[in-house]
Amino acid sequence: MIDTEKLLDDVAFAKAMLESGDLKNSDMVFALRNLLRMKYYPVAIKFFFSQDELDQFKKQVPYKTATHPLTLCHYVASSRQRGDILLATADKTGCTNAKYVLGWKGLDEGEIKSHLKYTKNKEQAERFVKTKKIMPSGLLAYATAPLHKAPYEPDVIHGMSDVLQAYHLGNDWCAAQDIHPFEMTMTMNSSVCHGVVSCYVSKKPNITPMCSSSYTAGKTEQGGINWIFPGSHLKPTVKWMLERTVRDGGVSFPRTGETYPGFNICKLCPFLSFTKPKEE
Repeated sequence: MIDTEKLLDDVAFAKAMLESGDLKNSDMVFALRNLLRMKYYPVAIKFFFSQDELDQFKKQVPYKTATHPLTLCHYVASSRQRGDILLATADKTGCTNAKYVLGWKGLDEGEIKSHLKYTKNKEQAERFVKTKKIMPSGLLAYATAPLHKAPYEPDVIHGMSDVLQAYHLGNDWCAAQDIHPFEMTMTMNSSVCHGVVSCYVSKKPNITPMCSSSYTAGKTEQGGINWIFPGSHLKPTVKWMLERTVRDGGVSFPRTGETYPGFNICKLCPFLSFTKPKEE
């Protein structure tokens, strides 16, 4: 029987999650949705460089693939919003910016021209494109799945949230990893695709705004922000979030221990207070 009273008590919920032992993927997803009120599923992304591993995935996993080429952020959006397990290959990836950072096409005039709207001139556009990280050679395919359904250990976890939720996650990553500051990187015209490639290559997390392409193609029209973590970094981050919730009486930084991120009334306003009535 599900104890809904415990689920609605943030501290009791956090204690129960910590006492249950090692956090499963579904535990992390539920903690993010229950404490940080995240709207979407985090997406587990796996990159396939081994044909044997790819063949095994195809045999064992009930995946879907696109009926025609789509953007990488389309695949991520479908897993994030509909819960699909998807497999993408070069011929089913239509975005040239994504194909470039995935190592499925080289630098060409088209890639440079697609950045001219952001830059002063062609020379600057080419120089900027060349600063992007590229996936190691030999990538065969990539899979996306909601984290709690992922039939593999994710190489990268991509999430979309509002800015304050991402701020909480970034702070908890710093505390869990004992690293500060949290370094954020933005690139032109490739927020989701370069974001996951950069995370895979550098083994560093990132929080970065949407690019114009992901806004129009990746279903990010509600103004969210990307958070992208190496696959092994989310568990210690969520574990510390749970521990901090128990310690502070709640998950919120703006009003420590009182409520969830986004509590948007003026901080410490003396008029917003309540007390028990005096006995008559």
